[in-house]
Amino acid sequence: MNIKDMAGPLDGPGVSAFLRSLPARPLLLGLGEARHFVAELGQARNELFRHLVEHEGYRAFAIESDCLMGLVVDDYLATGTGTLDDVMERGFSHGFGASPANRELVAWMRAYNAEHDGKLRFFGFDGPLEYWAASPRQALTALHALLDGPFPDAVVTGETLDTLLGPDDRWSDEATATDPSRSIGRSADARRLRLITDDLVALLDTQAPRLSAHDRERAALYARTATGLLRYHHWLADASPLRWPRLSALRDAMMAANLRAVAEHGPALVFSHNLHLQRNLSLMPFGDQTLEWWSAGAIAGAHLGDRYAFLASALGTIGAHTPPPDTVEGLLATLPWERALIDARRLAGAGAEPVARVSPDFAYFPLDPAQLGTMDGIVFLRQVAGLD
Repeated sequence: MNIKDMAGPLDGPGVSAFLRSLPARPLLLGLGEARHFVAELGQARNELFRHLVEHEGYRAFAIESDCLMGLVVDDYLATGTGTLDDVMERGFSHGFGASPANRELVAWMRAYNAEHDGKLRFFGFDGPLEYWAASPRQALTALHALLDGPFPDAVVTGETLDTLLGPDDRWSDEATATDPSRSIGRSADARRLRLITDDLVALLDTQAPRLSAHDRERAALYARTATGLLRYHHWLADASPLRWPRLSALRDAMMAANLRAVAEHGPALVFSHNLHLQRNLSLMPFGDQTLEWWSAGAIAGAHLGDRYAFLASALGTIGAHTPPPDTVEGLLATLPWERALIDARRLAGAGAEPVARVSPDFAYFPLDPAQLGTMDGIVFLRQVAGLD
């Protein structure tokens, strides 16, 4: 087996050739992270996206960040109003706004939009949640505001909605992650809000032709988010063994719904952890149980078929730790390029039997040799030292 025959440098011509090798042009091209906050991967991602925009017609970028906060970035790209500092602070969740690579990307996208008629779009595709969840207030009140103008008081008054929502801190209590009794997700108010949300979504569906394209897109996002958050809060209040498997599945289902909406603006590059973009079943040890759920990529891929493609990332030397030669990463480290793009489908069928790497970096998720066939490609960085 000559692995070099299955790989090439991660550069513009190599990326374009790889895209031509796929069975169809993807609407969503997922680039996974083996670890968050790897500076070198962020830089490689930015170069990849610039090439996709300039040579492959890509017009959208999506990242594993709060979908509502992402509207701040998208508006900035469209109008240039505000400052980059403010956009990075208010437009990202999970600390991603502090990433120099993300800042560089947003600045480049804004500069591109200022000079071109074909505008670039930015999307966050995660829900407004972590292990706990935010209040559904922003999504519900924004959805109501968009619908109440053309259809006054068709479902609920703003005053009633505000009363049912109550103080935001009763929704966003981080203690609900470990204590279901702290959650109000199964309270009478929460149950009524779920029915109201269902009626608002139905109203949006029946009256969508009366709304502008911009308002329909925003309303659909608010509807998905409100519905998803209320479901998530419902299961935060559950004390059964199903609680964490269901919460994990619901988060990725929210991500997948947002990705399917992003696909309507595709082709788009999607940047997220490998675990959220992979096609195989996700497994994660959690206390005395192993959680199982389908990732956002697996769900989106089930709907999009070969219009979804997945590039997993893998890292070679991390700081001072070099991968053993019998691991996937050790095998890829024999390639002559610092950044390589490997055809994972060919690698899976080449007969090699590498073992899984064990990394001292707990935040790094090594490639699973058994899952190579579920990936389209691998982006491999021979050595990384910095974290964003």
